[in-house]
Amino acid sequence: MAVHQTTLTIRTKGAGTYEFTDEVARALRASGLAQGVATVFCPHTSCSLVLMENADPSARRDLEAWLDRLVPPTDPHFTHTLEGPDDMPSHIKMALTRTSETIPFADGELLLGTWQGIFLWEHRRAAHTRNIVLSFLG
Repeated sequence: MAVHQTTLTIRTKGAGTYEFTDEVARALRASGLAQGVATVFCPHTSCSLVLMENADPSARRDLEAWLDRLVPPTDPHFTHTLEGPDDMPSHIKMALTRTSETIPFADGELLLGTWQGIFLWEHRRAAHTRNIVLSFLG
């Protein structure tokens, strides 16, 4: 079994979802592998990954707003606030979502659904530089 690994860098402008499906597809083509599994891993504690609809941005905005209501930055019980009021909420949001995704591929193409995209979900308000580790096994 062949393994190809690479790291993507994504620069965020603050909280929200950032699609990087095309970058993963390009990395898969560069790997030269035809069939197997892609693992997408986010090694950070204040952002996460989501496979989500990429056709209508309102679906992502609704999801983001729902999670903001679930974990508000104004919770007076948070003590981990050294980096600001969104510090602990961003860690909780990461823990409630995912930091890795596994996606099969065939004929050198990701087997995503018609409307699925791969997104980095930045939970911090400030801009950040995030790394995403891609591992292709085939």
